[in-house]
Amino acid sequence: MGEHPSRSENASAGGRGVTRRHSPAAGTGVSPGSYDEPPFGGGGALPKKARFSMESGFRGLSVAAGAMVLVIIVAIAVFLISKALPAINADTENFLTFKQWFPNETSPKFGIAALAFGTVLTSVIALIVAVPIALGIALFLSHYAPKRLATPLGFIIDLLAAVPSVVFGLWGRDVLMEPVRNFSAWLNEYFNWIPLFGGDGPFGRSILLGSLVLAIMVLPIVTSLSREVFQQTPGMNEEAALALGATKWEMIRTAVLPYGKPGVVAAVMLGLGRALGETIALALTLGVVFTISFNIIENGGNSIAANIANSFGEANATGRGALIASGLVLFAITLVVNMAARAIIYRRREFRDSAA
Repeated sequence: MGEHPSRSENASAGGRGVTRRHSPAAGTGVSPGSYDEPPFGGGGALPKKARFSMESGFRGLSVAAGAMVLVIIVAIAVFLISKALPAINADTENFLTFKQWFPNETSPKFGIAALAFGTVLTSVIALIVAVPIALGIALFLSHYAPKRLATPLGFIIDLLAAVPSVVFGLWGRDVLMEPVRNFSAWLNEYFNWIPLFGGDGPFGRSILLGSLVLAIMVLPIVTSLSREVFQQTPGMNEEAALALGATKWEMIRTAVLPYGKPGVVAAVMLGLGRALGETIALALTLGVVFTISFNIIENGGNSIAANIANSFGEANATGRGALIASGLVLFAITLVVNMAARAIIYRRREFRDSAA
């Protein structure tokens, strides 16, 4: 009984073939040379990390692309400043407050005040008109329309962003101007006590016409971005609101709109940046008037980009420098707008994660 039970010599029966690795006496060490490598796929050391891999290459390419964007922006700013300073130094008036534009005279005098005012006014009015319509379309496409209707309708709206600016400008000048003139006369007749609709005419190429054309151009941008944001609303949030007895509109008001608010604001800011930089459409629909007036129906209005398009061909050296100086102001305005849009997008972590 004190002895170990006998074992079969057959390896398959658990004999010496199975227990051979236990045959060395206790305390006998294993020599370094007798260690067998583990089989492939089993517990060996991790392979050394390669100095160059696809991941490191892509990371380097991304960093280089981001740095290149910053270099290009700085290069543009340096170019604009270097070309604008001689004209600004030759200006006999205050560039920031003077309203008129006479840079080609012997004694140049020009200012950005009226142009900057017209640029901002037309863009703001365009957003006031476009944003409610864009949000309504975005909500309809994301939560109300059946898929067989939402898909082609969204595609058609996206196509509006691909239409060239000159097409919108020609359409606004040749087709939309007459209805806007009649509408302006009606506003002046019944609401002339409001400064926006006062004056005695004539009506036609005005701030109102340019703003309506801009609103149509901004519409697809705000609509597309808002629709994408609304579609990213977590389904659990919507189902929870409906489970509590909310109607479809109450669910949108309590679950969809709060979640998409940062994205909607960012879309509006990007639309504002698009409107601020518009050139040809406003050059064809605005009257070339260098004045600051809140009357939007009388002939008049001008913008920085439209003035550059209208005046560059006949400008002398100082005049070209003055136009570049106005472009520098527009560059600064659009840069601030886009930086604000980026900051709004990344303000809330949940929106940043869903957008990624």
